[in-house]
Amino acid sequence: MVTIVVAGSIITAVSLGVRATMGLFTDAIDVSLGVGVDTFGLTIALQNLVWGLSQPLAGAIADRFGAGRVLIVGAAVYAGGLLVMANADGAAGLHTGGGLIVGLGMSAASFAVVLSSIGKLVEPNQRSMALGIATAFGSFGHFLLVPLTRVFIDLLGWRGSMVVLAAVTMTIAAVVRPLRTGTRIAGAPDAETAGPDSAGTPTSAPDHESLGQVTGRALRHRDYLLVNAAFFVCGFHVTFIGVHLPKSLTDAGYATSIATWSLALIGLFNIFGAFSAGVLGVRFNKSRLLSIIYITRAVAFVGLVVLPVTPAVALGFGALLGVVWLASVPLTSGIVLGQFGLRNAGTLFGFVFLSHQLGAFAGAYGGGWVREATGSYDLWWWLAAILSIGAAAIHFAISERPVPRDSGEGVTGIQESAGQDLVDTR
Repeated sequence: MVTIVVAGSIITAVSLGVRATMGLFTDAIDVSLGVGVDTFGLTIALQNLVWGLSQPLAGAIADRFGAGRVLIVGAAVYAGGLLVMANADGAAGLHTGGGLIVGLGMSAASFAVVLSSIGKLVEPNQRSMALGIATAFGSFGHFLLVPLTRVFIDLLGWRGSMVVLAAVTMTIAAVVRPLRTGTRIAGAPDAETAGPDSAGTPTSAPDHESLGQVTGRALRHRDYLLVNAAFFVCGFHVTFIGVHLPKSLTDAGYATSIATWSLALIGLFNIFGAFSAGVLGVRFNKSRLLSIIYITRAVAFVGLVVLPVTPAVALGFGALLGVVWLASVPLTSGIVLGQFGLRNAGTLFGFVFLSHQLGAFAGAYGGGWVREATGSYDLWWWLAAILSIGAAAIHFAISERPVPRDSGEGVTGIQESAGQDLVDTR
């Protein structure tokens, strides 16, 4: 398991780390190209929309041909988009490079492909922890690359920094070997074998069930649709914050260095948060844990708006939010794996991730539009808090039980365990 998790961790560290730096470029690009905050927000919104729309296809290709090839191609496209962005002279170049091309690259070099691959390759009783470790290291990349990119921008300008990030992105291609098709550790489940694992999770759809059939079954299943709805909120949160937090804090009177370190602390504290979520997900109901995560986010958002403007508030916000930043990812992917098994995991999580990216589009573009229209991000912070409470409520209604292939349950069917408490689910 070690080499698989190490490879996945490095890839998520690079992919998520580079993505986390985008908010640092807002002011520099605005000044250099004369575009508004809303224009750059639209670039990142398009990036996330394209990423989401292409993620199910990238997941399906990875399921069919292996994650290794998909990740290598994704890294090359991702880096190419950053280079196009580095040479942009207006909104069109930003939207093409940073929106369309980077979005396509991210879909193939993203944690969605990595996590579905790890889920297939490790033993069932280690799966949740392995997903948590890989997600946590994505946050280490966040913590490392955000302050470094701030230094790069100061020394090399925003264009030079984009070139450096493109080079960093290509390191993904050097570490994909353990995630290739056919690589399995001793005792790990075979993704082509039907039947439940020792924890009661089906390891795959039956061989005679086509991708279209399992996808249709998922899209008719109430709890899968609720997972999609809640993950929309997660996308809204992380992309709005990743793109607009630095500008929001400097608007409020914080120094640029405080804004940078607040964003960096999100990554640092998420190392603990994501790993802890993976460990807790082995023992406890993942849906209940997700409700706690979303309530914590709501408290953080309200606190940022109503508390006085001090460095302690900004840095404390980054630390608190970091604990619950990507903790939702291993838990959400674990729910999908538990409901439908491994065979089409990349595709089914790809659809969930599409919902996440639709939320990301709304968070990134809406945040920029509100800032330009009102001169403040306060309205969007309040909306983020309200959506967070809604997502917490949704997770209280989600069942994690495996979905029987011949279940006649419709979209509105209610699982027996929908109201189970936060208890041991092993």
